Amino acid sequence: MCGIAGMIDLRGRPVERVPVRRMCNALVHRGPDADGFYVKGQVALGQRRLSIIDLSGGRQPMSNEDGSVWVSFNGEIYNYSELREELISRGHRFVSHSDTEVIVHAYEEYGVDCVRHFRGMFAFAVWDENERRLMLSRDRVGKKPLFYTECDGRLLFASEMQGLLAIPEVSRDLDITAVDDYLNFGYIPAPKTIFENVFKLPPAHSLTLELDEYGGHKQRIERYWRLDYGPKLTLDRQEAREALEEKLLEATRLRMISDVPLGVLLSGGLDSSVIAALMSRLSDRPIKTFSIGFNDSVYNELPYARKVAEHCGTDHHELVVEPQGLEILPKLVRHYGEPFADSSAIATYHVARLTREHVTVALNGDGGDECFAGYDRHLGIGLAAKYQQLPGLIRRGMIEPLTRLLPQSLTQLSRLGQIKRFVERSASPVDQQYINWITYFPASLRHRLYNDESRSRLQQYDGRSWMEELFRDHSERSTDVLDQFLGLDVESYLAYDLLVKMDIATMACSLEARSPLLDHQVMEFCASLPTSMKRQGMSSKVLLRDLAADLLPAEVLQRRKMGFGLPMASWLRSPAADAWLDMLVSPDARLRELFDTSAIQQTIDEHRIQRIDRAPRLWSLLWLEIWLQEVREQAVPSPSTSSNTQEILC
Repeated sequence: MCGIAGMIDLRGRPVERVPVRRMCNALVHRGPDADGFYVKGQVALGQRRLSIIDLSGGRQPMSNEDGSVWVSFNGEIYNYSELREELISRGHRFVSHSDTEVIVHAYEEYGVDCVRHFRGMFAFAVWDENERRLMLSRDRVGKKPLFYTECDGRLLFASEMQGLLAIPEVSRDLDITAVDDYLNFGYIPAPKTIFENVFKLPPAHSLTLELDEYGGHKQRIERYWRLDYGPKLTLDRQEAREALEEKLLEATRLRMISDVPLGVLLSGGLDSSVIAALMSRLSDRPIKTFSIGFNDSVYNELPYARKVAEHCGTDHHELVVEPQGLEILPKLVRHYGEPFADSSAIATYHVARLTREHVTVALNGDGGDECFAGYDRHLGIGLAAKYQQLPGLIRRGMIEPLTRLLPQSLTQLSRLGQIKRFVERSASPVDQQYINWITYFPASLRHRLYNDESRSRLQQYDGRSWMEELFRDHSERSTDVLDQFLGLDVESYLAYDLLVKMDIATMACSLEARSPLLDHQVMEFCASLPTSMKRQGMSSKVLLRDLAADLLPAEVLQRRKMGFGLPMASWLRSPAADAWLDMLVSPDARLRELFDTSAIQQTIDEHRIQRIDRAPRLWSLLWLEIWLQEVREQAVPSPSTSSNTQEILC
């Protein structure tokens, strides 16, 4: 696991060492063990290394035998041993046992199609001197990030926004449509970023830039993989359970390959508990498990995590997080580099920091909800179809008027609150139901929030169009609405929320996170299952529960899903939060550039005084305010040299 950065001058001018070193210095948390650079002519590659495999032989950037192909790589290729043997049989010579060198020789053998052979998580840059080609690529679901921009005649790229912002010429101009996306979804989907002319490479895509002999260049971005929910396997439930067990055991075993200590992030929920149980089966010693909890019993999963740890005989570690945990917010905002509204970023960072005190690699249960339909919206879409079959007189004449009478102060997790939101969301077409389930600020509230200038700039922008187009695409590929929702989840919420959160939080602590349930072969198998093996009536994750019945205590199987969240509603009513919320409407608030502060004050009052749960909205505004202060206005760091630096200057 590492951080990468680099640049190529599109006009053929020689690049200097200082800028790429400055970019890498901004990524030191991703790779504290060493750094390395390749600089030749108009190309520079840099890398910060967190040593995991082949501790002595995996230095980067790394080249082929004659130095014509170079790679800077972030991530892990789990099938590298198999690929290495295959490439050796084809005449390639290796000088290390690292997975990085496999990328170099796979590129030599397969060209830009090499990514199709990799099983793992990755973002990498390959420079092919003979072909004068730069290739940037990301893994299939987006576990490893990659940002890029073009400025001053150069293409720059880095693992995090911080790497690009280390270069003074990179744009700091806000993209107002990205702000609208953020308020709508809680994240900014690729290829956009919060800044104009700065982009994310989407998951499962490669960017190829080829220089010609006349000083010009061609650039293309192509998708190389997509999850197919098409033809379904004809297995009975027992056969499917056995196949799932085999595939998930293999995916877990591959992710336990490491030359450093490893453990598992154990929430106490079904997904991470299954991974902990499989790791225990595969290990000849007690595995280390790490959990966090809260004093609010509604959100505290520690009792379940302890039951799993005891059942599996793990070496268990845990931490209780208090409202004072908000103090790390400015630090987190700097690490994320963009506005990010998922408040569980706090919890993820705390469990990552606890884990890094003991191990360098941690497996987790990410992907279970996307593979096995575990979210409330997956239940909601089935119930909504039945609800819409009721006579209109009953729906519009009785149920909907009654639910409008329910108080707004109902909490997010209360049963009546869930019923109220379900009825509100179910009145829309299917694609709008999905947006209604995930939105932070509905369109009417966003319109009220903006000041006159922002409204004018957004007059022609439809913030729903991206998601609606994605839904239409999935509707053409599958007639099953649940499959359509799962496809949307993988290409939106998973890619731009969950995986961003896990990567940034763990890398901020120099911890590598691995996700067996997001192995692409496991995901392809799950996508090929009929939806009846994922959800039946009120029961979710049907097949995964079948597997878990032989692995976990009954209390874990029967418990209600909580999700990995934190009690933000109560935290934002605590004295510790007063100064944070007051900052949103202070005379110096940067939000005044975009919003009407009277609308913000109304949201604060609804939360504090009327006891309406506005925590998700307030959190998103709080993060944006701190981002405007801490990131947009940041000073450019000065270059420095590392004591453990490898430079290749040609």
